[in-house]
Amino acid sequence: MKSLDPLEGVAAFLTVAKHLSFTRAAEELRMSRATVSAQVQVLESKLGVRLLHRSTRNVVLTEAGSAYVQSLTGILPQIREAERAALSYQEEVVGRLKMTVPPEFAQMHMAPIIAEFLKRNPSVSIDVTFSHRAVNLIEEGYDLAIRGTIVLEPNLITRPLGDSPLVICAAPEYLERHGAPAEPIDLANHALLHFSGLRWGNVWVMSKDGQTLRVPIVPRYLANDGLTLRDVAVAGAGITLLPMFEIGREIRDGRLVRVLDQWEIGSVPVHAVYPANKNIASKVRRFTDFLAKSLPKDAYC
Repeated sequence: MKSLDPLEGVAAFLTVAKHLSFTRAAEELRMSRATVSAQVQVLESKLGVRLLHRSTRNVVLTEAGSAYVQSLTGILPQIREAERAALSYQEEVVGRLKMTVPPEFAQMHMAPIIAEFLKRNPSVSIDVTFSHRAVNLIEEGYDLAIRGTIVLEPNLITRPLGDSPLVICAAPEYLERHGAPAEPIDLANHALLHFSGLRWGNVWVMSKDGQTLRVPIVPRYLANDGLTLRDVAVAGAGITLLPMFEIGREIRDGRLVRVLDQWEIGSVPVHAVYPANKNIASKVRRFTDFLAKSLPKDAYC
């Protein structure tokens, strides 16, 4: 049997107390007399006291019932309003959306998407932290994270947004001065620009024709910011390995050139991650839907 809403029991009791009649209370509440009686009985059982004396002719408040009425006067409407306010967070896009996003992905793609979302949803505010750190969403109060890794945690929901291929590349100027590596082993003779957050550490993993190589590297330049690595590579300082969502424009306009492109390097999976909750706030659901729809088709390739 479905349990009764305790607030419904309070509302039923106050209505009976107002009319001193179960029949008139049932008419006002638009429910059966039996339902009103059952709700009051559940409330009395929960409180452990009798609130009403019932007879075949009339209904009278007990001393405890009178005290309870005085305590509840004015409170129930406030509780109902609080309920409605809480439900608005599920049904409408309102409130603050706190998220964490890798700075490179944010700078390349997020600004116009966030701006448009704010214009369409005037009751939303957005608080963004730009970081590679894997924050604890629940403990640190975040609603959402964009991550470039696969997240397998039972208390989090992971929504795939796309996969961005990893590419080895360098500026034409660098390749003119030093030549292009013909095989992975040739990388040992080049200046390498390395992202310190790569999950393999100081190793570049490549595969071709069923063969997988783990190539140890000694970085000439090591940084935890992909866009800085991109800019250093564009300036001709060396060869780098980065996801296409960070270097796609530079590849297309010729400022960077692929090398060893016959080898597959893998990809960076981009996900939206948020706490697992059956009542996911509408602001989170709406933003992730909008983000997935609004990301440019060339964001990952």
